[in-house]
Amino acid sequence: MIRFLLVVIVLFGFLVASIPLVIGEYIIGKLNRKRQQEHSLRIVQAMFRMIFRITGSKLVVKGQERVPEGAVLYVGNHRSYFDIVVGYAVVPDLAGFVAKKEMTRYPVLVNWMKLVNCLFLNRMDIKEGLKTILEGIEKIKEGISIWIFPEGTRNENKDPLELMPFKEGSLKIAEKSGCPVVPVAITGTAEIFENHIPFMRPSQVTIEFGEPIYLKQLPKELKKCSGAYTRDRIIEMLKEEQEFRQTHRETVNVKRVQKA
Repeated sequence: MIRFLLVVIVLFGFLVASIPLVIGEYIIGKLNRKRQQEHSLRIVQAMFRMIFRITGSKLVVKGQERVPEGAVLYVGNHRSYFDIVVGYAVVPDLAGFVAKKEMTRYPVLVNWMKLVNCLFLNRMDIKEGLKTILEGIEKIKEGISIWIFPEGTRNENKDPLELMPFKEGSLKIAEKSGCPVVPVAITGTAEIFENHIPFMRPSQVTIEFGEPIYLKQLPKELKKCSGAYTRDRIIEMLKEEQEFRQTHRETVNVKRVQKA
């Protein structure tokens, strides 16, 4: 409970204290938009890294060298609010998340989200959804990566390998812009908070970037179901991580028995 209270205090304290910063970032943006985006990202990254440290968790990053240069579409599984925390903490360049439109109701928070290139999706309005896709394509053209969770909401299935179906339209940004799709497998974030609300507990979180997928190079039969294909790649990475952790636990147990 102490960790939860600390995170809440730090987060709300930052939002209140950062109001002058928000104003300053908007002023910088009028003079130099890219400088403002980079500066805002560094501030948000520092904030999220602090929050992650408060939870006492450990973060392992794998495959970051696989991410190609230039803007990409990050596509990940989604089990926790901490997916966004670790995602922003590790992205090397400008990137914005696609968030549900309901997030725009929170003052200051929504300002920071806009400053770091987040897009807001109205899941109930097809026309607005198309507008968000077009905005995402423009971001890609500007060299800003976009991060999406095609399951559409947090996955609460007990089995972390049981992902919900990926919405096929979610990869339209990559399809129309031609940017590569980078599958991202995130493990261990739900163990920080969602699995035992309201308590926060330390967890080992692994975020792995897979080999980029170039939609135009896929066989015709896979192009029609690129969302399902990407989902399968993420499940493969999650399964490998699960097997790695199981092997590691067994090795540790054997060593403990030998020492005893």
